[in-house]
Amino acid sequence: MYNSKFTGTGVALVTPFKSDLSVDYRALERLVNYQIDNGIDYIVVLGTTAESATLTNEEKERVKQTIIEVNQNRVPLVLGVGSNNTQQLLTDIKSTKLDGFDAILSVSPFYNKPTQEGIYQHFASLAKVCDLPIILYNVPGRTGSNMQPSTVVRLAKEFNQIIGIKEAAGDLEQAMTLIRDTPEDFLVISGDDMITLPMVLAGGAGVISVMAEAFPKEFSAMVNYGLKRDVNKAFELHYQLMHGIQLIFKEGNPAGIKAAFKHLDLAEANVRLPLVEASKQLKTELKTFIDGL
Repeated sequence: MYNSKFTGTGVALVTPFKSDLSVDYRALERLVNYQIDNGIDYIVVLGTTAESATLTNEEKERVKQTIIEVNQNRVPLVLGVGSNNTQQLLTDIKSTKLDGFDAILSVSPFYNKPTQEGIYQHFASLAKVCDLPIILYNVPGRTGSNMQPSTVVRLAKEFNQIIGIKEAAGDLEQAMTLIRDTPEDFLVISGDDMITLPMVLAGGAGVISVMAEAFPKEFSAMVNYGLKRDVNKAFELHYQLMHGIQLIFKEGNPAGIKAAFKHLDLAEANVRLPLVEASKQLKTELKTFIDGL
């Protein structure tokens, strides 16, 4: 299938920082290899989890090139590209070098709180100028507005370029409505780690995960068991991972997952303001969870 490369487990990759808060490109290389070596199906570059809002344009370019070079075409790459200024987004897409990427992930316009028609027109405009497949991203907790299933269905049916949605409303009923009403080959991808397995069992295509970055083998296995309808094995892994999912989001993203990386000796726990590093208490809880797992 045209979009089967995005079935399974994708990860929203962090941007690791050194103690002086410069980008740690060596750690970034380690993280890319860690994902691929442990069974991740694809990687999302410069999404929200990457703290892309605090990266300079020069840093973004080097992050992209580093990941492309380390990946060596082993897994598909998805580039996060979004804006609440539609015209600026179109300009950025036209001027951005997309070589090395297989699709883009584009978040619903944030802060402005557009109507459903405004959201439709935003993505319709993007689909007309973007040469790569587009995965929509609905995350009301960050954008301030919810992309309704009817809007997604309209876009999915009218634009072949729009191949899926990362659905992160945390609403299983809404996810099931999307799965039911969108075209058969349209990907409904979980953007919420905690309800990934129920979404997959309901007919979803997989996940773009934060938790899977630290536990790629376990999370990928859970998703694969779910896709194969091996429910008992899938839920066994889900309940093993459940407390860890709660912990990594306890003090916000990506502070939690970076604290996990620190304990796994993959990268430092540093984040850039206005985010702050995970507390000592959370680090202790994560250490206990990781050692137990």
